[in-house]
Amino acid sequence: MEIDNVEEEEFVLSRNYFLAKDLAASGKKSTHKLSDIDIVDEQELRAAALDIEPKHEKEIALLINSYKSLYSKWVFELRCGFGLLMYGFGSKKVLLEDFASTALNEYSVVVINGYLQSVNIKQVVITLAEVLWDQLKSKRQTACKNLPKAQQPFNSRSMDDLLAFLDGSKVGENDCFVCVVIHNIDGPGLRDFETQQCLAQIASCTHIRLIASIDHVNAPLLWDKKMVHTQFKWCWYHVPTFAPYKFEGMFFPLILAHGSNAQSAKTVAIVLQSLTPNAQSVFKILAEYQLSHPDEEGMPFDNLYTTARERFLVSSQVTLNSHLTEFKDHELVKTRRHSDGQDCLYIPLASEALEKLLSDMSQ
Repeated sequence: MEIDNVEEEEFVLSRNYFLAKDLAASGKKSTHKLSDIDIVDEQELRAAALDIEPKHEKEIALLINSYKSLYSKWVFELRCGFGLLMYGFGSKKVLLEDFASTALNEYSVVVINGYLQSVNIKQVVITLAEVLWDQLKSKRQTACKNLPKAQQPFNSRSMDDLLAFLDGSKVGENDCFVCVVIHNIDGPGLRDFETQQCLAQIASCTHIRLIASIDHVNAPLLWDKKMVHTQFKWCWYHVPTFAPYKFEGMFFPLILAHGSNAQSAKTVAIVLQSLTPNAQSVFKILAEYQLSHPDEEGMPFDNLYTTARERFLVSSQVTLNSHLTEFKDHELVKTRRHSDGQDCLYIPLASEALEKLLSDMSQ
């Protein structure tokens, strides 16, 4: 009897499953589109977000305070030459800055905000060299008697010279180092391979100690085995704070809000960073044409192809079409019909936003 009941239940479940599939297949597709969402002004949405009442503040404060017992261990590991990598849910900005201000007050500290869209890595290395030079000069009377003289300003030196100075092969003081705090080492301005390689070289220098945080689930994929074990030499710490990403999220556009011209340009710039240099140059041609011909519907395809070919950016129309497909997929470029019947390409941005975008691209 029980076997019959089980078989009957399985039959009913199977029948209902196939009936549901038939109903789903026969139903009409939804006509709703993402563009139908009633979006609001960005400032209004950000103000509403600030008014959200935080929860569990007492418990979060106790949790963050509990990490202070690890400060002495973290300092010891830094002195031994290891790097500290903090991960876990919640912003770790306040935690890292509290650690730096209370436990690292004997050392010079440089803070890098990796959550910003653009970070000048060469300027970072110059700053580290200048800070280390000042620190070494202050110890000249006691330990650093063999301090070499600065032959030229740091901002005129090559990257290799700066890294060699930070590595300290000519300086006899091994306990003299600069601590670098990187908020979001996996941030959009730092996550390309070349920048991560440079950061790994910086971390391996004798007079540099790195403290960093990550939040992206795929952040460990940024590094290979050599970078992790012999350059960064990470000590991993799970330190969830459950704190809101108030500072980190300030520089990202809100999905459900109308963006300003500056914010729109910033959003497009983020997408362009993921494209090839030739694709960026083709986009720049289109933007310059649109600014110089404001009364036209856009740039004809033939004109764009001729200009791009003359600048050796494309070798055929197939190559140009592949770039345009990427632009259209990301909604960077759209098409509309010219009065003479030919299709023209245009960028759906206001002139002010387009000018700002070109200015950012030329830097």
